[in-house]
Amino acid sequence: MILRTHGLTREFGGLVAVDDVDFSLGDGELCSLIGPNGAGKTTFFNLLTGTLAPTRGTVELNVDDEWVDLTGRPPHETATMGLHRSYQITNVFPTSTVRENVRIAAQAHGTDSHKLWRSVQSFDRYYEEADAILDRVGLSGVAAETAQSLSHGEKRQLEIAIALAGDPDVLLLDEPNAGVSSASIDIVVDLIEDVAQDHSVLLVEHNMDIVMNVSDRIVVLNQGGVIADGPPEEIRDNERVQEAYLGGYERGEAA
Repeated sequence: MILRTHGLTREFGGLVAVDDVDFSLGDGELCSLIGPNGAGKTTFFNLLTGTLAPTRGTVELNVDDEWVDLTGRPPHETATMGLHRSYQITNVFPTSTVRENVRIAAQAHGTDSHKLWRSVQSFDRYYEEADAILDRVGLSGVAAETAQSLSHGEKRQLEIAIALAGDPDVLLLDEPNAGVSSASIDIVVDLIEDVAQDHSVLLVEHNMDIVMNVSDRIVVLNQGGVIADGPPEEIRDNERVQEAYLGGYERGEAA
């Protein structure tokens, strides 16, 4: 186990967005988090990464075989500890090159992020890391182009590249296929499966064919609470999940 929560809860006034969630992510596991709109999935991500502080409960990350309490730590600290994420909405520097976007992310997670007045040319190792990541995600051929010139699918690949900078232990992917054309979905899915070979991945995804095909395990949220947790075939046949979310899902149909 590499990530866990206990009693994680977030309230907004009278609304309970995340309700007493106990969750764990295995080392090297690809776990998908699904549920209807408003179920609390993005809020849960925000609690894990420190974008939001919980009303109560804890978030812990296993770092070098010791559990570290991340509860309420700001996002830059959780990232430094090895917990990185991508976002539903593409979040890149649009006028910087693809290579610079990843180099900046690599440096931010390195030991030179505070050295503002040194020439970027002196940070060769961050460029080398950026080049290796871009090769892995299939963007080497557009490294010199600005991020704003990329297709939407390529921007999603760049988002994952940025999240990979600094070699995190845990990668949180928030709807990486949102808005991606059908022609590009296979590329992003292949990338997710490749990344999961050497990272623990928590994935939010609405395309149920993708979820059922790539996941080792699926956790289902509804009204802020976990209603099911298990392997894909068990989740597909779960009556509570069918009622709350899948609505008679059959393979080949996107939910």
